[in-house]
Amino acid sequence: MQYEEGAYRDLGWAKIDVGRPARTGTAEAVYAAGKTPAQVAGALAALREAHPGRVAVATRCDEACAAAVRERFAGEPVLVEAGVCAVGDFPAAESGPLAVVCAGTSDLPVAQEAVVTARANGLDTRLVADVGVAGLHRLLDKLPELREAVCVIVVAGMDGALPSVVAGLVSAPVVAVPTSVGYGAAFGGLAPLLTMLNSCSPGVTVVNIDNGFGAAMAAARILNVKAER
Repeated sequence: MQYEEGAYRDLGWAKIDVGRPARTGTAEAVYAAGKTPAQVAGALAALREAHPGRVAVATRCDEACAAAVRERFAGEPVLVEAGVCAVGDFPAAESGPLAVVCAGTSDLPVAQEAVVTARANGLDTRLVADVGVAGLHRLLDKLPELREAVCVIVVAGMDGALPSVVAGLVSAPVVAVPTSVGYGAAFGGLAPLLTMLNSCSPGVTVVNIDNGFGAAMAAARILNVKAER
């Protein structure tokens, strides 16, 4: 079933934007924080009903949400990883490759949120983990792989220097994600956020702290436009 751009499903407590794919090419996702497990499962059910061929995604899910989703969709594929619940079969990759790079293993949950979201949107996604600037040789070993990517997401906390380094080595668009990883002077991710906003490598795009989902959606838009052209 095709939905008009302005269509939505009214659940009483929420209005699910089922027309979003017609406008933007990507489906609405459910932000689970602040919702009850039943509400999260209900919103995902509305998305699956409206677009059965798409993966329905909820982010920032806790264990109670994940349990409710697994129970509601007992007969369907459900992936739970890094606070993301994804219901349905992931599509074959239609564009990419997208590289998701993270500085340290403490940054992995945010990077994995980006990976799952990107895969749900049909991107060929490759994770490059634990290649922070404290051991730059680890990043340089992966440079041929990074240069194959048509977009790169870089996830880093603490000093937040990795996106500037990567952007100086590749020609692809770079989307930087600051994380809340770090000691007190990192100010819960504010220090890496400011570092990335002040990057000396031109053209780095920065999303909000811990926002792996937003980075993946930015990459999806970049790659969808590239594919259309």
